[in-house]
Amino acid sequence: MKKNIFFIVCAAGALSLTSCEDFLETSSPSVVDSDFVFSNMETARAAMDGAYDKWRDCAQNQVFGDGVFYAVDICGSDIERHPEPFSNQPGRHYPETMYQNGTYCGTYGLLSYLTDDDSSAYARLYAVIARANAIINAMVNMEGFAAELEAGQPTEMTQLYGEAIALRATAYRELIKNFGDVPFQIQSGVAANGLSPRDYIYDYCINDLITVEPLMYRVGENTSMTKNVFSRNYVQGLIGRMSLEAGGYQTRRQDLGADFYKDLDGNVLTFETKGTPNNNSEYGRRSDWKDKYELAKTYFKACIDNPGTAVFYTTDPRSEGDAGQIYDNPYQYFFQQNNDLEFADESIYEYPMTQGEGNDARPYSFGRVSSGGSSNAYPCKSYGQGRINPAFYYGMFDPNDKRRDVSCSVTGSDGKGVEKLIPFTPNSKADGGGITINKWDENRMASPYTAKQRTSGINGPYMRMAEIYLGYAEACAALGDNGEAETYLKLVRERSFPAGQANTDQFIADCGSLLNAVIQERGFEFAGEGDRRFTLVRTGMLPDAIRNIKEMTRAMLDDLAAQGHHEFENGNVISNYVWTKLVDARTEYGYRLTTECPADKKDDPVLYPGWRGQNDAWENYGCDYGTDTPATNLAIKGLFKYIDPNGAEAKALEADGYERQDWGAALVANDAEYYQYLFYDYDYVSAPIHLWPFTPNTLATGGFTNGYGFAQQ
Repeated sequence: MKKNIFFIVCAAGALSLTSCEDFLETSSPSVVDSDFVFSNMETARAAMDGAYDKWRDCAQNQVFGDGVFYAVDICGSDIERHPEPFSNQPGRHYPETMYQNGTYCGTYGLLSYLTDDDSSAYARLYAVIARANAIINAMVNMEGFAAELEAGQPTEMTQLYGEAIALRATAYRELIKNFGDVPFQIQSGVAANGLSPRDYIYDYCINDLITVEPLMYRVGENTSMTKNVFSRNYVQGLIGRMSLEAGGYQTRRQDLGADFYKDLDGNVLTFETKGTPNNNSEYGRRSDWKDKYELAKTYFKACIDNPGTAVFYTTDPRSEGDAGQIYDNPYQYFFQQNNDLEFADESIYEYPMTQGEGNDARPYSFGRVSSGGSSNAYPCKSYGQGRINPAFYYGMFDPNDKRRDVSCSVTGSDGKGVEKLIPFTPNSKADGGGITINKWDENRMASPYTAKQRTSGINGPYMRMAEIYLGYAEACAALGDNGEAETYLKLVRERSFPAGQANTDQFIADCGSLLNAVIQERGFEFAGEGDRRFTLVRTGMLPDAIRNIKEMTRAMLDDLAAQGHHEFENGNVISNYVWTKLVDARTEYGYRLTTECPADKKDDPVLYPGWRGQNDAWENYGCDYGTDTPATNLAIKGLFKYIDPNGAEAKALEADGYERQDWGAALVANDAEYYQYLFYDYDYVSAPIHLWPFTPNTLATGGFTNGYGFAQQ
């Protein structure tokens, strides 16, 4: 996708929005000439395009691609994990584990991972806010604009104003999520100093969004409302997001004074707390949390009732492939559109990337892994910072859930057009690290980019309809509207199962409550996307989720060590060994890149698990196999059932050309990596330290201190 182009009108004196590159400048030092810039939509849109470009850079490199997202969100939950040894990356692994139950906070170096310059997440987010503030302030002061707002109908100008409000709110949301209480500034040209309570910031931004929501166009409502623009639907979803977070659990400082935490009206807030204090902080939610959930419920439903051109598919719109590939998986379709560099039909907003340019985290950082070189490979290197916890893959995902194989894969690529089993031995690429995220894969692209790594061109899918459905279900369940909650839970869940196999009622019963079921379902829907960690934090479900994955992992490791295999409650079996053989899939099946495994082919070792294989035409991009019938695809036996390594079945497989590979045995050999360092020393009751510290220059410039037990320098 082509990114928005920022027309350089500064040179002509039309617009002066260039932000200062001085360290931690959180305001725009320039003034917008509103009479000129907003006198026509071309120059006005150019101003907003510049702000979007600032946001895209920040989103991709810090908060939804690499940066702090890469370090913690994508690998720090009961679902996701990191690939390398804990000792290799302590700067990001300690925050991932919540600083060893908070005991490591005072020892953690403030520059262990975060940078102390204008490339950091903190500085880049404030640079986005500076751009938004400049546009907002200029428009508010523009002659005649107040009357346009008061008319209450969308126009091109009110739409643009709403986009700027949404951009500012989005940046503040990301700041709060990562740093907690932060400076709040809405005037351009004024530096943001001193800490403001996150609750005040949430309230202010949500009220702003409510004001502009009716003044904006929906997705696709006119030709300018493409999915790389903040729309009315995005604002509705953002109100829902921020309202759930504002009303949810977070760890708050207790060293800022008893009256620090206030709402927008200046009322001192009270909190419902969970667990025990930790490092002079408490884990709790606002006592008026239901008011926030009511807001979320209202605006999520408004988006559902009129989503513009965003589509939530309950059936797959694709027919059978030309070579007989089976699709029949609407969930899979969303990610295929991502990989094909299209705006996905279900998306509400995606930030756009351009193939061959910049730094693209999908699939390099959290897609299907490849051991290819940095350039001219098939596909190029994909590091795979985000991996999948084996106990989640085997023990929590229902084997009938069509999302499992889209989300997770046990195979990657060797970079030479051949599929490869990924060992559990700690490592990166397809050389180790275990089960990979599978949603983004350059093998799957209609036009893969082989010239250079990290430049796939895959957009950042920042909001989609499934989140709106599950957010609405969550708000309804929390407020006791069980009928609506169950309806929308079923819509999301049942599209991903064969007819009659979702067993939603039993799933709810097994989860213990409808609300728990909605949050668990969200885990399956967004597995590998970095949503899970903060969802568990804000719902207060983090301690139970950590305990569950730790206990499942311990039982798995103990059985593997004692008897060579472990059976989970869902019937899946993981064993110390599997057997693999490379086959010429294109000759045998007509294609290499597999899709949904047909229901009657679950015993086919090439087609099951599904959604893997290799690009059907790597030869067209320069890959020389040296033969017309290369063995490109991996057949796997014993992945979900125990095969006695000394028994007749194993001997028959080996006689047929299969080779025995270490599988669960590598988990046993790396017990500490998969168990001890999984939420290292968390005690299930202490307030989780889920936030990043401020860096030394941030503290000095901002005039505040670190909390949560972090050092001050």
